[in-house]
Amino acid sequence: MTTPALASGPEGRDALRPLLATVLDALDEGAHARGGPLPAGGPDAVTARVHDAAGDVLPQDGEPDALHTLVRALAEGAADPAHPLCAAHLHCPPLAVATAADLAASVLNPSLDSWDQAPAASALEALVTRTLAREAGASDAVVTTGATEAHQIALLLARELHGPHTRLVCGTNAHHSLPRAAWLLGLPDPVTLPAPAGTLDPAALDKALTTHPGPHLVAATAGTTDAGLIDPLPEIAALCRAHRARLHIDAAYGGGLLFSDRHREKLAGLERAHTIALDLHKLGWQPVAAGLLAVRHPRDLAALHQHTDYLNADDDIAAGLPDLLGRSLRTTRRPDILKIAVTLKTLGRSGLGALIDQVCGHAREFAALVQDHPGFELHDRPTISTVLFRPARTSDDTVAAVRRTLLHQGHAVLGRARLDGRLWLKATLLNPHTRPADLATLLALVEKATEQATEPVEPGGEDTHTLVEGHTPR
Repeated sequence: MTTPALASGPEGRDALRPLLATVLDALDEGAHARGGPLPAGGPDAVTARVHDAAGDVLPQDGEPDALHTLVRALAEGAADPAHPLCAAHLHCPPLAVATAADLAASVLNPSLDSWDQAPAASALEALVTRTLAREAGASDAVVTTGATEAHQIALLLARELHGPHTRLVCGTNAHHSLPRAAWLLGLPDPVTLPAPAGTLDPAALDKALTTHPGPHLVAATAGTTDAGLIDPLPEIAALCRAHRARLHIDAAYGGGLLFSDRHREKLAGLERAHTIALDLHKLGWQPVAAGLLAVRHPRDLAALHQHTDYLNADDDIAAGLPDLLGRSLRTTRRPDILKIAVTLKTLGRSGLGALIDQVCGHAREFAALVQDHPGFELHDRPTISTVLFRPARTSDDTVAAVRRTLLHQGHAVLGRARLDGRLWLKATLLNPHTRPADLATLLALVEKATEQATEPVEPGGEDTHTLVEGHTPR
């Protein structure tokens, strides 16, 4: 049996070229077979197709066509974030240049748990994390897998600085991973405050900080998951200062606004946080994962310090080898900073700012379409790039059924959010290539699905594979 080729080393380039061609062909074939933003048929149909393609995933003898077969199956059964009708979640279409950089990271395979495994990657990470931290008004940052890990570290730093009785105070609009992190770290039960109109109420926060014993960690949000709303950060920061509370801001979504001259002012007050969560795999067009936790005081990161002689021996550190164990809760970790660095340097501030402005503009355009249509109700004007809307004069059950109908047909991918006691459809617009016609098509598809959800369907009368004119039928 021939020994399989390696991705790096002298034979790596020649080995990868035909494999990359295979992957690209399989991606194209799978996308063509899918024919839309999501595979049709729902979970059972997708599972059946995957099982049929995969067969015996651990055969006695290997199958040379496995790469093509499985990549094609994955592409056929994927939710394609680059499709203009895939607009449910904070699930961005990655930039080609970032994806190419990610390939290089996989080929070189550095692990950032010790300098001798990642000499250049560790230097690049230190440079880029501090650059991004300064952009947010902080001093340093560590790389995370996303906001969930960033929140865990933020709460851990607060606990180590202020003790095990540190209490999380957040709004009902806060991300679910924040109270979960408090539970995971054994902190007291969080104080959860009302968020009228989707944002944290400063008056309620003032009362909570006065009433509940501290120390407190207040978590504010710059870009809520459900509606993309931003808490009143300056007021919250002032209250934290007055009550000597620590402030953490979840800017996993809204942090991308920092790159836009037009929208940056929406993040006023961000620089007053002690810790900030940022996710560039949301409004930064990076392949997952690309998260950061920025800190105002680099000394706070001392709480992450760990020592093990084979990775960061004292004499090695004294000799000048960087200690990387204190830069993460993880040990083995890939150089996610490379794709971020390549993107920042390739596009620059103006290029990234233009992408931000485009998707925020698309959200305003879509909101205007909804508002002008008598058959729909708009929740509010978008703050970032999320639009909440619903068919007018329908029940929550119908709203939920409309979304599931579109998912089952594979025609469009919309999210859901509950605000003001009602269920809304959620369009999260992260594709800068979306056209006005795509927005009109999305609304037309929802209108048609609403009719299907509210009118009896004759047996055999529903063609679930008919798309609105202008989009490829299955």
